[in-house]
Amino acid sequence: MIVIMMGVTGSGKTTVGHCLADKLGWCFVEGDDWHPSENVQKMSQGIPLEDGDRWPWLHNLRQRIEALQQQGQSAVVTCSALKQSYRQVLKPQPDAAVRFVYLKGSAATLHARLEQRQQHFMKADMLDSQLDTLEAPADAIVVEIDDAKTPKQIATHVITQLNLSENSQETH
Repeated sequence: MIVIMMGVTGSGKTTVGHCLADKLGWCFVEGDDWHPSENVQKMSQGIPLEDGDRWPWLHNLRQRIEALQQQGQSAVVTCSALKQSYRQVLKPQPDAAVRFVYLKGSAATLHARLEQRQQHFMKADMLDSQLDTLEAPADAIVVEIDDAKTPKQIATHVITQLNLSENSQETH
C-alpha cells in the first residue's frame, strides 16, 4: 500500500509522514525531493508553480510510487497533491493500492506554522496561492490539524482509519 500525505505547505506532511512510516515500518518518500531544480529555484524566489511546472514533478513521483509497488514495498509519500488532476497522476487507476490522507488546517494555523519554519524553500507568502489552487479531495482520509494533535497522535489516527496495525508490513 502507498499512503500519500497531502495538503498545502505547512500542514505537516513531512513530520506526520515520518511518524506514520516509522510506526508502520514502511519506507518514507519525501515528495519535495522529486521536484526538478527549476521548481525549487522558482519557489525559493517566491514564485508560485504553475501546472506546467508540476507535471514533470508529479510524473517523477509517480515513477517512484510504481517502482515501490513493483518491489512489493509499502510506503508513505508526501505530496501536496492540490488538485484532483494531480492526484490522478499519482493514482491513475481507482483500484490501485494508493490512499490519500489530507492534512487540513485553517489559513491562520498554516500561516503560524510557516512563520516558525526555518530553512525551507517554500515561504509563508506562497501559502495563499496553494490555498487558491487546493481542490479538497472527496476520497481521502481527512485529518483536521487545528485541534493541536501531535504528529504521533495523527499517525495513530491514520493507522486506525486505514485498518492497519503498527509495524505492519502489508503490501496490498
